[in-house]
Amino acid sequence: MPESRPTGARSRGPRRRTTALAAALLCAAPALLPAPAAQAAPTAPAAPAPRCSPAYRLTQTLDGGTVWRMCWHYEGNAGLVLDDISYQPKGERAPIKVLTTAKLAQIHVPYDDGTNEYDDLTGQGFAQGLQKLDPAECPGGTIKTVRVPGAWDPAHPDVSGLCATTRARGHAYRKGPYPGESARTYQLQGKDLLVYTVNKVGWYEYITEWRFAGDGTMTMQVGATGTVSPGDYDAGDGRGMPLGKGAKDFATSHSHNVFWRLNFGLDGSTTNKVEQFDSALTARSGGRTPTIRTTRTPVTKELAGDAGPLRWWRVVSDTGKNKDGHPRSYEIVPGRSAKYTGRGYTRHDVYVTDYKACEQFASNNLANCGKGAGRSVDTWVNGQPLKHPIAWVNIGFHHIARDEDQEPMPVHWQGFQLVPRDVTAMNPLTPPALSGHNGHYG
Repeated sequence: MPESRPTGARSRGPRRRTTALAAALLCAAPALLPAPAAQAAPTAPAAPAPRCSPAYRLTQTLDGGTVWRMCWHYEGNAGLVLDDISYQPKGERAPIKVLTTAKLAQIHVPYDDGTNEYDDLTGQGFAQGLQKLDPAECPGGTIKTVRVPGAWDPAHPDVSGLCATTRARGHAYRKGPYPGESARTYQLQGKDLLVYTVNKVGWYEYITEWRFAGDGTMTMQVGATGTVSPGDYDAGDGRGMPLGKGAKDFATSHSHNVFWRLNFGLDGSTTNKVEQFDSALTARSGGRTPTIRTTRTPVTKELAGDAGPLRWWRVVSDTGKNKDGHPRSYEIVPGRSAKYTGRGYTRHDVYVTDYKACEQFASNNLANCGKGAGRSVDTWVNGQPLKHPIAWVNIGFHHIARDEDQEPMPVHWQGFQLVPRDVTAMNPLTPPALSGHNGHYG
C-alpha cells in the first residue's frame, strides 16, 4: 500500500522523518529501561526472573500452568523491545531463559516502479507513530503507558499504547480413542499471552504482535492495515492493479520486508550454538518409496541462509538439558515469504551474526560500526566465528493492492515462529494420565 501524504504524491505522510533525525533519536533517546547486561553461563540450567521494575514487567500464567515472564522497554527507532524472556512449564523448578532481547530490526518498503524506497524504522518515524489503544482493542488485558522518545508532540510523550492480554488459540492438542477402543478424548483449548503495539507510518498502521503459548511456542508477526494511499493512484507506470470502477485508478505495488533481531540467551548463556538441518530425497527403483536422509551441520561461522522445505535451523543451549538429558533448543520456523531480491540484505531468509553492540538494524543501520563495516546485515556476514550468535529473520510480502483493500484495509500478516525442541521431556501440557508415555507405552 503506497504511503504518501494526502497533500503530495510519493511522500510518506505529514510526519516524515529523515535519517539524520533518526540517528539523533538513536543517540539522544535512551530506552525507558536499559537492556539487561550479558551474564556468564550459569552452572545450572535455571534462569532468574526478569530484572525490571513492576511497571515494565509482564508475567502471565497460561493453560496447563505455564508461566511466561519478560521485561519491556521502548526505543526511539525500534519501538517495543522485549527483554529477559523466560518460559516456565509446569514441573520445572525455575524459569528457563530463552531470549535476552527480541525486537523489530527493520521494515524495508521498496516500490515496484523504483520511485520510492523506505526504511520505516530508521528513516520514517516508526517509533514516534505509536498509537493510543482503545480499551476495546485489549479485551481482558492491560494497556500500559509508554513514554515515546522523540515524540512528535513533546508536550505529550506518554501514549497508552502497549496491550498485554490473552487470546484463544484453538486446540492446544487433541488425542481421541482408536476405533473400537473404550477411552476418553483428551483435548485442550489453549490461550496465548499476546503483547502488541500499533505504529503509524504514513498511510500504514503496523500491528506488531508477540504471542507466547502454553507449549513454549513463540509467534512473532507484523500485520499491516490502514488505508490505500490516495496519493499513489497512478495508472502511468503500468505496474499496479486497478481499484474502483473501470481501469482508471491504480495503486502502486510494493514490498514489505520485515526483519526481526533475536538475541538468544538459552539457559542464561550467550554462547548458544546454531545448527542447520538439511534433508535430501533419494529416488528408488521399482516404484519403491523414496528415502530421505537428514544431516545436521554445526554453524560455526556467520551465516546468510535460505530456508527451504527440507532445511531448518535451531539454536541450542550449551548449558541446559531437559529431564531426558537432551540439550534444549529452539527451532526457527519462517512463515510464508515473498522474497525481494533487489537488495543484498533482502536476498536471504535467515542471517546469523556474531554479537556487536552497534549492529541493531538490518538496513540503514544508524550506529557507527567502524570503517568499512557496512550499514546492513548482509555486510556483517564475513566468516567470523560465532561466539555469541544473533539471529535475524527476514519475511517478505509483495503487496499488489485489490479492491477489498478499500477501506480500511484488512490486515495482512507476515511472521515466523520459534518452536521448542527438547526444552521439556514431553509436551508440557500433557495430562497426568498420559505422563508415563515418554518414549514408549507402559
